[in-house]
Amino acid sequence: MLENELDKWYAGILKKAWKSFAKKTESEKGKFEEAISKQFSGLKVKEWHVKDVLRKIDNKLLVKPSLWTDSQIMDFASKLRKNSKPMIIAANKIDMEKGFENYNKLKGDFPYLILIPCSADSELALREATKHDLINYIPGEKNFTYKNEKKLNEKQKEALETIKETVLDKFEFGTGIQEVLNMAVFSLLDYIAIFPAGANKLADSKGRILPDCFLMPKGSTALDFAYYLHTDFGKNFIKAIDARSKQAKGKDYKLRHRDAMEIVTR
Repeated sequence: MLENELDKWYAGILKKAWKSFAKKTESEKGKFEEAISKQFSGLKVKEWHVKDVLRKIDNKLLVKPSLWTDSQIMDFASKLRKNSKPMIIAANKIDMEKGFENYNKLKGDFPYLILIPCSADSELALREATKHDLINYIPGEKNFTYKNEKKLNEKQKEALETIKETVLDKFEFGTGIQEVLNMAVFSLLDYIAIFPAGANKLADSKGRILPDCFLMPKGSTALDFAYYLHTDFGKNFIKAIDARSKQAKGKDYKLRHRDAMEIVTR
């Protein structure tokens, strides 16, 4: 239902100006993908999204887009939506009695969807136990260790062991929650994590090592990062310094995932 509604939304945006820009690209031999991406600029649809879809369409249709039928426009809108707005399905309550059975049914019925088995209750319980200094657990890990077992009563220990047996030991991504976040941010949105850091000192005034982290689009430069931190840093940019290698980097240096950079300004 949700996918159908989104496809209709995309088709509606296309139909509003379809005839005008379709005829314009025919008469002026303009770029079809550019015209469509402009129509969807508010939804951050890029030209390469459109090009990917056009490659899978019969070339005969591209000669006269003004003659496309409603069903052809709908089909194009659906493919463009899937390409520009991919989905992740968080298949929650995987630890319930029929959870795994339903998850496998979904995988069979919708093979094109990204499905991640999840147990939000288990993740919450593990984080709460960590917060109360009962266990050592890092979100996304498939295991935990007891930190202060004497503080645990029988019910608490039984609940934690059940989570370990029915979720952590059973599923590839543990509780699945961190995997959903990682996939959304680093795969679908294609972001990279960048740390602001001093070239000679990685800790802040409280002794925390690299306490801050910023998400930047892949392909961002050192200058982009400077502007992201503060406009004045960008305007007065001299160079960036890689905190690991101590090498100076120019404004056009393309950032890599997990880079730690110091920005030097006038």
